[in-house]
Amino acid sequence: MIDIDSYLAKIAAFVADKKTPIVDLIAVQTKDPFKVLVATILSARTKDETTAAASARLFAKAATAAELDQLGEEEIAALIKPVGFFHSKAKYLKELPRALDKFAGQVPAEIDELISLPGVGRKTANLVRAVAFGLPAICVDTHVHRIMNIWGYVTTTTPLETEMALRHILPQRHWLTVNSLLVAFGQSLCKPVAPHCDECPLADCAKIGVRPRKRPGENPTTKKNPMPATSNSLKFVSWNVNGIRAVEKKGFVDIVKTFDADIFAVQETKAQPDQLSPELKNIPGYHSFWHSAERKGYSGVGIYSKMPPISRREGIGIAEFDDEGRVLTLEFADFYLSSIYFPNSAEELKRLDFKLRFNEALQRFALDLAGKKSVLLCGDFNVAHKPIDLTYPEKNRKFAGYTPEECAWMDQFLASGFVDTFRLFNQEAGQYTWWSFRSNARAKNIGWRIDYFCVNGKSRDRVLAAAIHPEIIGSDHCPVSVEFQIG
Repeated sequence: MIDIDSYLAKIAAFVADKKTPIVDLIAVQTKDPFKVLVATILSARTKDETTAAASARLFAKAATAAELDQLGEEEIAALIKPVGFFHSKAKYLKELPRALDKFAGQVPAEIDELISLPGVGRKTANLVRAVAFGLPAICVDTHVHRIMNIWGYVTTTTPLETEMALRHILPQRHWLTVNSLLVAFGQSLCKPVAPHCDECPLADCAKIGVRPRKRPGENPTTKKNPMPATSNSLKFVSWNVNGIRAVEKKGFVDIVKTFDADIFAVQETKAQPDQLSPELKNIPGYHSFWHSAERKGYSGVGIYSKMPPISRREGIGIAEFDDEGRVLTLEFADFYLSSIYFPNSAEELKRLDFKLRFNEALQRFALDLAGKKSVLLCGDFNVAHKPIDLTYPEKNRKFAGYTPEECAWMDQFLASGFVDTFRLFNQEAGQYTWWSFRSNARAKNIGWRIDYFCVNGKSRDRVLAAAIHPEIIGSDHCPVSVEFQIG
């Protein structure tokens, strides 16, 4: 096992000049548990600078629970906008004063009491306990969970599992500081996509499940044979949003801005272009493109791109599939990118034949593109390829998304010359992109990996990193991403 004291000391020195997480800063400035709690609720899925501005606006109007109780939900929403999911957070904050009544109007310090408050989960509860009260608590966010697994200090699949493991092995002297240290470290150097391992102070890091960034001029297979520094990379994100108008209310525009991807593809938009708000169609810095189903409220795909494409193509030229708005392709100088929403085989496999026909047609379409230049295919493929790609493979063998026929097609598709980019970098189980809304499946990480970025085989060395982003909520799917080299 690693020397955790040495690791955290080196991290502390590295991040000493980095920005202090906003919740820690508010705690230092106010020592007020109420303000720390509110700021922590606001900070979820939101950049620190946005949280700081929203907190300042809100506290100017309501610095106590009693003052917050005097504000309406719409007024709270206006004050905290544009934090992520501000409508939901406004609802939680409106309910907060009444929820605190059972604690005599004071913010409690115990985890079980904190998680009874609206909008407070285990991560928030632990953070408030540690930061506001200075009591033993381990706040495990995605950075802590991810980095502890990269180091090999824990081997877990969910933040909750990581928290429980750290309670047993992490010396208590580190409990209060580990979150702020690893958040700063994860944001500045040990990033989820293409971490800057070449700058890392931890020379003996195991680097489990990651692929470091490739510096300009560095050969992707060896550091001894430099290549001309003639290329850059682009970041691409894909997300089945399960209704883009619904996810807009949960902070979609802010999520796109936070990713700052060069291309952000979406699937299952369930909307016609004329049904989209100006805010959805005109995200600053992006061109937007759409291909909708003829049937309203069904299927549909879209692409946001910072770069104007050379051309766009809606569909694959076969009416029975194109009428459902399942494929949108943009052409750029040296690659194509397609946003794809594969059909679901449906209950009792009623659409299995339709899906298999679509799969074969899509494969022919993709191979034709690959004969011209690099091609990236992203989206909801609606199939878990291998047993590792779902929690209960044996129970689901005859169900949509994991039938022998669908898995056999995926085998054939990859054998024809395409690459599942995520498995180039990560061979771990428990890596999922879709969770049922039932039975608290997402919290338990009972899921399926059915969203992909695939590239043609000749372009595999252009893929510098690939990742899944389960921390992003708003849909029953989470985003997936790649970093792609351009020449």
